[in-house]
Amino acid sequence: MSKETFHQLIATLTAEIADRPLGPALDQWLNARHGAGTPTFDNLKQACIDGVAEGWLCEREGGGIRYGRVFKAEDALHRFSVDVVDMQDIAGPHHSHPNGEIDLIMPLEGEATFDHRPAGWCVYPPGSAHRPTVASGRALVLYLLPEGQIQFTKSS
Repeated sequence: MSKETFHQLIATLTAEIADRPLGPALDQWLNARHGAGTPTFDNLKQACIDGVAEGWLCEREGGGIRYGRVFKAEDALHRFSVDVVDMQDIAGPHHSHPNGEIDLIMPLEGEATFDHRPAGWCVYPPGSAHRPTVASGRALVLYLLPEGQIQFTKSS
């Protein structure tokens, strides 16, 4: 899987969601149309597995989490940035989503969940915040951030 092919997979998906508000309705729609077991899910998961193996995904590591921004927000991706993390039984840094966040949860080992959610999509609305947590195994999580906006909470 090339980075260019991955870009096209993401662009095809973001074209479908570009004008939809981030919230429960989008969460339900994504899981019904592109959820676990669908061709979209399977293709994105395999692309992420391949990208990690080839070294162009999750190329950084900090605090026990492998991560990396794959693409900055751009018009071709309908103003979404794309990040992928590789987490195993760990909580990441607390952050907020000024414009919301769309996550694709792809378990790799065990019965991994992300924020108590199994394989599939999880949509956070604008203004939400969390400490992203993978439990019961290992998972890759793909993040789509409108305009690439994320605000990490300062440690005290």
